[in-house]
Amino acid sequence: MANSKSAIKRIRTAERNRLRNKAYKSAVRTLMKKYFNAVDRYTAEPNSENMSEARQAMSAAYSKIDKAVKRNVLHKNNGARKKARLAKHLSQVSQAAS
Repeated sequence: MANSKSAIKRIRTAERNRLRNKAYKSAVRTLMKKYFNAVDRYTAEPNSENMSEARQAMSAAYSKIDKAVKRNVLHKNNGARKKARLAKHLSQVSQAAS
């Protein structure tokens, strides 16, 4: 247990930040999974409706990743890597469908 007043404050701050970071990371993972599921649906049945659904899911995931980077939950390069992974997945499926 912390002995000084400042150490006790740091523990409280760290716990608050940990919970906030956990919420952002969880939301990012959830949106990425939703995106991959939408792309899989498009792969199974390529039509414009499924493509727009995949693009909407991609937009939501991009937005959440950017917000997490802005709030220093994710490192800038980590966010860029996640976004590149999402874009790559859709482009590979689009090329296969063409």
